[in-house]
Amino acid sequence: MAAFFPVNKFSTNGRWPSDYDNQAMMIPDQIDDMGGKSHQLEEDFACGYPGNHNCSHYLALSTLLQFNINNAGDPFKKSDHGLHSKKFEVGVLDWFARYWGIDKDEYWGYITNGGTESNFHGILLGRELLPNGILYTSEESHYSMFKIAKMYRMDSETIATLATGEMDCNDLRDKLLMNKDRPAIINVTIGTTFKGAFDDLDLVVHTLTHCGFSDNQFYIHCDAAISGFVVPFLKQVPKFTFKKPIGSLSISGHKFLGCPMPCGVLITRRIYINLISRNIEYIASFDTTIAGSRNGHSPIFMWYVLNLKGRKGLEQDVQRCLRNAQYLRHRLKKAGISSMLNEMSITVVFERPRTMSSFVTGNYSVYETWHMSL
Repeated sequence: MAAFFPVNKFSTNGRWPSDYDNQAMMIPDQIDDMGGKSHQLEEDFACGYPGNHNCSHYLALSTLLQFNINNAGDPFKKSDHGLHSKKFEVGVLDWFARYWGIDKDEYWGYITNGGTESNFHGILLGRELLPNGILYTSEESHYSMFKIAKMYRMDSETIATLATGEMDCNDLRDKLLMNKDRPAIINVTIGTTFKGAFDDLDLVVHTLTHCGFSDNQFYIHCDAAISGFVVPFLKQVPKFTFKKPIGSLSISGHKFLGCPMPCGVLITRRIYINLISRNIEYIASFDTTIAGSRNGHSPIFMWYVLNLKGRKGLEQDVQRCLRNAQYLRHRLKKAGISSMLNEMSITVVFERPRTMSSFVTGNYSVYETWHMSL
């Protein structure tokens, strides 16, 4: 049944806009459609794009939608904006700082509008620190990296990958040696989009050192959008931590956590933020973020789910994802469908299905039934 939508409450100077009744009635239809698709994704057919569709627990926060919450400016500075959630934002940032091994007085960060903005900020810091630097990123990096290189007009080198999707550090070495006279800005991916591969951070650092790059000649950004919540619970995978020579680290909030709006987190070292910071009188704060106005709801939603689940709940989610990946790989093998699953990854790669009969019985297209990347 369609949700009630008060069409009669909306008017413009006492007159209805053209076709307004029809347009307004589209909203309850859209709500019904989204509800059906969300249930389908959550219960049966979510085996594609990364996203946690179990969002019903966020209904407890629905009353917040009556407020226009804006976290404009630096999260650690007071703002003239009346309604903000910066205390929640800093609480979330403190959680991630502990998670990634950097002391409270040594980090800076903010909650972004998603992984792409987080990557834009991380690479911006690297470029400002090393203006003549070359961006090195693997061919299986998130597409935002190539957009960043274009928009920032940075020289870049695309690094080949191994069959697993991991950055080929032999190719990285060769390209570093070709550009020894210029600093290196390197994107390390923690969970590639299509294969869920982890670039070997320790090997990347070793390669830089071997090629003669000192600590002040390189900057490493870690894109952990997909697997940033997975790696800390895997004993077999080297840790991504600020105890190692990385400059920034980013993660998505709407993927593994399942926040109902796109959001992400960027954490960097406090000493770097002065490279881009400037005082803005209009908002009585410092301009340190990519966006000006920022979603004030997402910090509360992230704070809520992190406290609701806790470290134990997150670990349970990770183990469930690992089991599901192993189960899917087993079922595909049993069905005679070739597939690949990297060790300790939650991403299964399999051949493109020609017909729906590969998965279910019925005359429906893959696009209509399965939530997958084709």
